[in-house]
Order: sequence, then structure tokens, then C-alpha cells
Amino acid sequence: MGSTASTEQTAGNHGSRLFIVYAVASLIPVLMLGLVLAGNERKTGQDWGLTQGREKAAVIEQTALAPALDSGDLSEGLTKAELQGISQATDLAIFSGSVTRLRLRSFSGEVVFSDDGSRKESLSISDAAFQTAVNGGTSVQVVADPSGTARQVIRVLEPVTPNSSGQATGVLELYLPYAQISAAIKAQLARTYVRLGVGLGALYAVLALISWSTTRRLRRHAAERHHQALHDSLTGLPNRELFRCAADAAVRRAERGETGALVLVDLDHFKEVNDTLGHHAGDALLQVVAQRLRASLRTDDTVARLGGDEFGILLPGLADAPQAVGLLNTIRAALGEEIVVDGVTLNVEASFGIAMYPAHGTSVEQLLQRADSAMYEGKRGTEGVVVFTESSAPTTSPGLLIQSELRLALEADELVLHYQPKVDLSSGLTFGVEALVRWQHPSRGLLGPLEFVPAAEQSGLVEPLTEWVLRRALADQQHWNRRGVDWQVSVNVSARNLSSGSFPRRVKAILEAAGARPEQLCLEVTETALSANADAAAAAIVELSGMGIAISIDDFGTGYTSLWQIRTLPVAEVKIDRAFVSDVTESDHDRSIVQAIIGLSHGLGCTVTAEGVESEAAARWLRLTGCDSAQGFYFARPRPWPELLEHHAGLPPVPLPIELSDLSETVSLP
Repeated sequence: MGSTASTEQTAGNHGSRLFIVYAVASLIPVLMLGLVLAGNERKTGQDWGLTQGREKAAVIEQTALAPALDSGDLSEGLTKAELQGISQATDLAIFSGSVTRLRLRSFSGEVVFSDDGSRKESLSISDAAFQTAVNGGTSVQVVADPSGTARQVIRVLEPVTPNSSGQATGVLELYLPYAQISAAIKAQLARTYVRLGVGLGALYAVLALISWSTTRRLRRHAAERHHQALHDSLTGLPNRELFRCAADAAVRRAERGETGALVLVDLDHFKEVNDTLGHHAGDALLQVVAQRLRASLRTDDTVARLGGDEFGILLPGLADAPQAVGLLNTIRAALGEEIVVDGVTLNVEASFGIAMYPAHGTSVEQLLQRADSAMYEGKRGTEGVVVFTESSAPTTSPGLLIQSELRLALEADELVLHYQPKVDLSSGLTFGVEALVRWQHPSRGLLGPLEFVPAAEQSGLVEPLTEWVLRRALADQQHWNRRGVDWQVSVNVSARNLSSGSFPRRVKAILEAAGARPEQLCLEVTETALSANADAAAAAIVELSGMGIAISIDDFGTGYTSLWQIRTLPVAEVKIDRAFVSDVTESDHDRSIVQAIIGLSHGLGCTVTAEGVESEAAARWLRLTGCDSAQGFYFARPRPWPELLEHHAGLPPVPLPIELSDLSETVSLP
């Protein structure tokens, strides 16, 4: 539980760091935007000041100078009347301070008029601003006061055009005070900066709010995802991964001297609840169990749902096994109180397996394995709470060992096929063979199918095993076909094969690869396989039969096949199980059953093959009763196909015809 809080705190810290990153990332563009806007406002203010200077110079030039000048070139100097007129027109402006300095210059740069009488040139004729005015343009700039003061002034240079001629005759060099304009610009900029600051501050606040809201939602979403990844969605308990983390931490603490118990809990008869009341009732029961376990444990204990109806409990701080047993007996009693689900009163029962740490293991895997062994020891006995002992340790499962070895045998090609003939009882001739797999085990010798096929059917190995048999049988068939023998080959398939939607396509591919005709193959399906997944099996049989492959019902009479299934499926053959054939000459009941199967199968359009025929008397009776074909030790034992070919010509024929009187001494007919 503590690890969960720690991870949530870590997620919160990560979210805070993410918010800071978002906030800083939002601040940078806001500051850059503010600097750009402020720079633009400053430039706008300066442009406004220069425009004011240009307009004032134009007024002075047009109202004061142009009327006072004649049309002559200023390089020839000014007349006394022109000097007097200019002085009178500009004295007031200069006196009032609206003009700092005024000069008239010829195009060659000579000063022909100065408000202070100075003729000293303060501006070179090569200056770009002067050349702009010479060429008819206007230059307006903020410069240092040429009189030597520290203040700045606006300098305007533009051509002078007398009214009398309308053509420029010289250059006006005018200096205007900049202090008032600068103050006005600064005041305007200050107001602009305030507005920008407020606006950008509001924008940043909105961005920060969005960032905070986004990171909060991300933190919440991350916390939910993290919780979902480590907790069971049905019960809200920690799941297997979080339980393993807690167990790892407990094992590390055990290295420092802490002791405790790891417990596995499995509900008894839970499958019956699901099968009888439905999965919703099972879910409700699991939720109640989770609540009761959580309520019964101590603060530092951990309970988790590991999957299905299995729970794990971690009990730190327990000194010994008796203390753990006492605590779990109390929990088991609380868990066993009655519960009503869908109107049905249930008593919750569970088996508890205990592994103490570090006494029973120093790794999580070892503790889980030993707690699991103790738990199943409890299921097999009368005690509901069991502590692991060496006697409860599981031995290696023979099935698992066989599966492991069989997987290697398929890779090493250790399997072989033996074939048993199928004999036509009317002619005594062999018309087909059944492929029976054997395992040439490197240490145990030749193994029959009963020693390894059940283990293969319980695992995924039955599918590659069936495909191996199909490939080998069809390859062998091509060999005996080339010798002039046209036997159909029968191969057994399992429920797993028929449940696979791709099985018919794989069979078709194997047929094509072997170059075999579909009618040369018969697939034998047991009744158990047919009833295990009826819909999938029926679909597979219909598809296989549509290819031209014969379908046979094997071991008929021992499973749960309904007449409806045989009536609706394209079945070509029914094989009577050897259990009814072996005593057919002695048992009236077996004879009645066999006769009924033969009549029923023929009525449905199926041929009938009897299995396990071991005597001439049985073969005669089956022939007389109408059975189509048979196989068994009387005709031949299973053997490799080359040996079968050698003995093929010497197979004992069924004596035909026979009379009822010939069987009267050995067979009692109904």
C-alpha cells in the first residue's frame, strides 16, 4: 500500500515540474511579444516626432522664407531686402524658442544666412542628409545640438523654393527643440507600456491557468492510468504486479531480519457459482470477498486479487507460522459468513496456503510456488489453512514432462506412423488404412498413443502433432500409390483441431503440398471432439466435407453425439467402438447395440466399420448382420506401411458366404 502512495506522490511531483515547464515556456513568448510591441511603440513615437519636425520646417519654409526670397541662386548671396525680410519673419520663432537654429545654404554648402550671424559650416556638403536636400528631398533626424549642449534637437534639411520662381535655390538647415517632443513620446510610451503590461499580464495569467488546468488533468489522468495498471478493475484491490512489488519489498526487508508470511487464497466451488448463477453473480461474490478480506486485515497488511478467484495476502511482522495460522483462521471465519446473491444464500469457503519468509523462501517466485503448494494441499484435505511443508511440495508433473519431451520429439522427428488395414467384409479386401502415431522415445522405446496423445491434447501440441501425422500419412500414401495400391488413409483429429477456424484451410494446403486427392483422405472425429464445441466442429466438418474429404465418427456409442448431429452433418462413416465388438459373440446386449447402430447408420446413409475385431466368429457375425467393413488384430496388427504391403496379399479373407447354421455353434444370434 505504501508503494502506491509513493508512486502517486512521484506522479504529483512530476505534474508540478510539468506545470513549471509550461509556465516558463509560456512566459518566454509573452516577454518576446512585449519587447516587440514596446519596440514598435518606441519607433512609432520617434516617427511621430520626426513628422512634427518635418511639418514645422515646411511651415517655416513656405510662410517665412519662400515669400522673402527672390528667384536668384543663393550661391550669389542674399540682398539686403531678402536678409531683412528673413530676419523679420524668423525672429519671433527663434525668440520664442520654437526654433533653435536656422540657416540658409547654397547648393555648394556656403552659409548665406544664419540666425546668430555665424557663417561656420557645421555640416559637410558630402553628408548624405545634405545631398538628400540638394536632390530635392527632405532629411529629418534627431541629432546632438551643434551648439555643444548635451540636449538633442531635430535637424531638418530641405530645399528652399522662392514663391516667385517655384524652383529650389538652396537648402534650409533647421534645428528644432526635441525636449518637449521627447517628453510627449515618453509619456505616450509609458501609457503604452502600462497597457501592454496589463494586457500581456492578463494573457500570461490565462496561459498559466490553461497550463495549470492541463497539467492537473494530465496528473489526474496519469494517476488514474497508473492506478488502473496496478489495481483490479472489479474489486479495486491491488493486482498481481503491485502484489509482486510489495512481496519484493518484503523479501528485501527479510534480509534485514524482518519475518512474515505470503499467503495465497483460492475460493472453493467458485466455478459452480459462475455456471449456476452466471458471471454477474460470480463478480458480485468476488467484490464481497475483496471487501471482507480488506476489512479483516491489519493496517500494514496487503491483499491483492491475482486473477480469477485467487487472492494474495502479505502479512509482515509475523514471528512464526502458528501466529499466521491464527490470524488467517480469524479471516477465514469472517470470510465464511453467509452472503445472498440473486436470492441464493451462499457460504463463502476458501483455501489458504502459507509460506513464511525467509524460512520457506528467499525469493518471491519461491514463496509463491510454496504458498501455492500449501493451498492445494488444503484443497485436497480437510484443513482450510495450511502451512507449507516439504511433504506438500509438488513433484514434477508427468504430463508437463511428456509435453516438454514431445515438443522436442516433433522437432527431432522421433515420431513414426503405423497403419492398420480397414477390410471390406463383403470381399475380404483391404480398401483403406488408419494411421496410428507412435513415438520412438530415445530412452523408453516405442510408445503407444495413449502414453502421449492425452498430454498433447491438454496443450497446444495437438495441433502441430495432427499436422505432422497428416503430412507423413499423405507422403506415405504417395509411396504405396506408386506401387499400384490405392488405399484411402484415415487420420484422427481432435476437438482442438476442429475448434480452430483455420484447420480446414491447413488441411487443404497439406493435401495440395502432398499432391493427394481429397477423396483419398478420411478424417476420423471422436464423439467427444464433436460435442466439445458443437458449432465450431460442425462448421469445420461441413467445410472439410465440401472439399471432398470423407468424415468418420470414431468410437461411436461411447460419447455424447446426438442423433440430430449425425443427421445434419455430412458424415460418411460410423465406426462402432471396440467395447461393443469385443464380446459380440457372447453378449446379447452388445449384439443388440451393434445391430441398432448398423441399422441406424445405414438409414442415415453412412457406411459402418467395426473396430477391434479379433476373431473369425466376430467377423462372420458382423458380415451377416450387415456391417460394411472392419479392422482389428484378426486382420492385421498396426505396422509400418512397407511391412503391411508385404503381408497385404496374405491377409486372411473373410469366409464368404456363410450360413446361419455355421455360426450356431460359436455365435448366439438374437
